Amino acid sequence: MLIGEYIHTIDEKSRVSMPAKFRKELGGKIIITPGLGQCLFVFTMKEWEKVSKKLSDSDSDLSFLKADQRSFNRYMFGRAAEVEVDSIGRILIPDFLKEKIGLKNSAAIIGVKDRVEVWNERAWSEQKAIVEKQAEQLAEKLGNESK
Repeated sequence: MLIGEYIHTIDEKSRVSMPAKFRKELGGKIIITPGLGQCLFVFTMKEWEKVSKKLSDSDSDLSFLKADQRSFNRYMFGRAAEVEVDSIGRILIPDFLKEKIGLKNSAAIIGVKDRVEVWNERAWSEQKAIVEKQAEQLAEKLGNESK
């Protein structure tokens, strides 16, 4: 399980190190795609297969007939990148994805169970502050939805 919050610098060659605790689980190749909000999603190859199947609406091979699904799939698949993890756990985030979230000198790397999120450090601090203030209400809302 991928959990925890880490702040890592981006080196002069635009590489960022994945936290040591994530490296074994991530493997040698990962998928990076635009996330929701102001982050990037990082998936293992195995997890990306699961996400791909869910997004493709595997019950029907006609998911391309649904406009909302087509649009969201373009967003997720069209800007996804397969990235190698080097021998010391660094990845090179493509420029177009770094620009999307304003990554420059450092990144907040957040484990979210089955994926990693990469955030601009400032945006992560702001998001974290918002969610911390709403945690009780969010828990209550989620608790009521599961009934």
